[in-house]
Amino acid sequence: MTAAVIEPVDGAGARDRILDLAQSYGVYAALAVLIAVATAMNGDFMSTSNWRVQLFQAAPTVLVALGMALVIGTEGVDLSVGATIALAASVIPLYIGYGPVPAIALALVLGAAAGLVGGAMVAFAGVQPIVATLSLMIGLRGLAELLNGATAKPVADASILDLGEQSVAGLPLMAWLALAATGVVAYTVRRTTFGRQLVAIGDNKRASLLAGLPVSRVLVTVYVLSGVLAALAGVLIVGHGAEADPANQGLNMELSAITAVVVGGTPLSGGRVRVLGTVAGAMFMQLVSAVLIQHNVPTSTTQIVEAVLICLAVYVSRERGTR
Repeated sequence: MTAAVIEPVDGAGARDRILDLAQSYGVYAALAVLIAVATAMNGDFMSTSNWRVQLFQAAPTVLVALGMALVIGTEGVDLSVGATIALAASVIPLYIGYGPVPAIALALVLGAAAGLVGGAMVAFAGVQPIVATLSLMIGLRGLAELLNGATAKPVADASILDLGEQSVAGLPLMAWLALAATGVVAYTVRRTTFGRQLVAIGDNKRASLLAGLPVSRVLVTVYVLSGVLAALAGVLIVGHGAEADPANQGLNMELSAITAVVVGGTPLSGGRVRVLGTVAGAMFMQLVSAVLIQHNVPTSTTQIVEAVLICLAVYVSRERGTR
């Protein structure tokens, strides 16, 4: 007897294809539409000066979002990135007297250490990522304010300021650094054994353990990378603002990074990392905020719009994951 084959309902199949396309390419289409609409409403939107401002604003978020994408790819989350930015920023004015290189190196080492602690809690202690990094978020912010005296300190070193203000070939140096980080992360995810292991762990951690993959090592490495990228973003923020303010710098950055990752098509359930989508998601959210602000839309309304966009992105991700 031949088994009956049940064909999918046409409507359901079409809906599934639409959801697939929305998650895979929706952020690029949305970004293109947003730029077109913003240009039609404001002739100066495509000006060089405006894009320089947008790139200055978006570059730190891109860096943090890249690290967040790696963490979410393992079915985790890193809520400590904003506090890591504050911690990295706090040591710049304290150690800039030894030179910019030692100060920056110390900031990056502290970022790696923060990621190492969070990764160890997740990988070896079995603490849920949201709990482990939430505790770090609180502790690191307090440590940053303790080190810096809970007050903003000016930074006048030319090398640090150049990182935040200098342009190369017409683009901010910050944007070039974010672009370089994007290339490295994309290559790591797509072309290396580590990247394949990362995705496999996010897809099925238990199966990865049974297959003999170094799950703990990969998890710790992912959180360390997230911490280093957050610390680098902190250095750039100090250079751009010419001050270290651990009480305010990095606030809500974890939410911005998660938003960029989700809007970019990386599912919160792990098992996939969309690097270019994450960058596009960061730019999309930055431009949405910028367009609304340029047209004198109240901040409260801007936040509501961003919340709706996040909900839509999560819905698309959840629907695809369910199927």
